[in-house]
Amino acid sequence: MSLEALLVVAAAIFGVGIYGALSQQSFVMIMMGLELMLNATILAVAAFWWGSTGGNPEGQLLVIVVMTAMAIEAAIGFALVANVYRARKADITEKLKRLRN
Repeated sequence: MSLEALLVVAAAIFGVGIYGALSQQSFVMIMMGLELMLNATILAVAAFWWGSTGGNPEGQLLVIVVMTAMAIEAAIGFALVANVYRARKADITEKLKRLRN
């Protein structure tokens, strides 16, 4: 697979993520869109790393570290969404008038 093909795939995934984050009102769908955008960015960075260093394995380690941080971020985000749902019975953004209390 060439660098250009990987960048096209990353751009397509990023576009789907933007559409998902901006067009949905559900907290879960917004978070999924953001995760898709982050994954596309990681794919592009890894593709550039692969293209510039000729497959040096340090780039793979960076991708694994970033994916681990993303998993932690997703777990914290879903925990916050679950807490908001329990407290206010709101699962979409328009049901929340304010985030205080």
